[in-house]
Amino acid sequence: MQSFRLDLGARTSGAVETHRSTCALRADSAVVLDVDTPHGTARVHLRQADEPRAWLVLGHGAAGGVTSRDLVAATEAALAEDVSVALVEQPYRVAGRRSPAPAHHLDAAWTAVVERLRADVLEDLPLVTGGRSAGARVACRTAAASGAAGVLCLAFPLLPPRRAGGKPVESRLPELDAVQVPTLVVQGERDPFGVPTGSVLRTVVTVSGDHSLRSDLPAVGAAVQSWLQRVVE
Repeated sequence: MQSFRLDLGARTSGAVETHRSTCALRADSAVVLDVDTPHGTARVHLRQADEPRAWLVLGHGAAGGVTSRDLVAATEAALAEDVSVALVEQPYRVAGRRSPAPAHHLDAAWTAVVERLRADVLEDLPLVTGGRSAGARVACRTAAASGAAGVLCLAFPLLPPRRAGGKPVESRLPELDAVQVPTLVVQGERDPFGVPTGSVLRTVVTVSGDHSLRSDLPAVGAAVQSWLQRVVE
């Protein structure tokens, strides 16, 4: 098998089509792929374990990027379990915009990225999807379409910000309830957006801190690693 290695931070456009399943990515390097979607170019940062037994595909929050501390903690936890990681930047972020795209645009772009990764990178390994905050919502809404074996939610925003005038807000719990595969929610115990309840398929772990999940990153990583041990066999 032919293999190649790119230096940390290297970027390839169309490299997936060029190398397809002959790629042998290294855990100590990040390969950056640009992927066309119906709503612009998404960017995928790949970190592959030495002997991967699954893939974890993660999305960022509404105003943040793939370098947020909880996503980094989850990535390191996954690699420790021989689970490779793909961190996905939505097209609006790649284009330099901070305001998120509409939900159906996010879902369509995410689904396009997962389809491309399934075709060219994942090599029939089990797939777990997830993300932080808005990225977790995208993963929940598209779990069935992605064929995910599990969903990881970091700081799921259960309740939207309260509207002016004190109008009632609608819970996003139905997005979590609709997921029909094992789900982990890691939530700050003081998250102003609320803490969801657990269920038969949904494990909820609360850690010190708020929506940022920055207060106890080791606890975030430990929760992710323990859950992956059970979900990925």
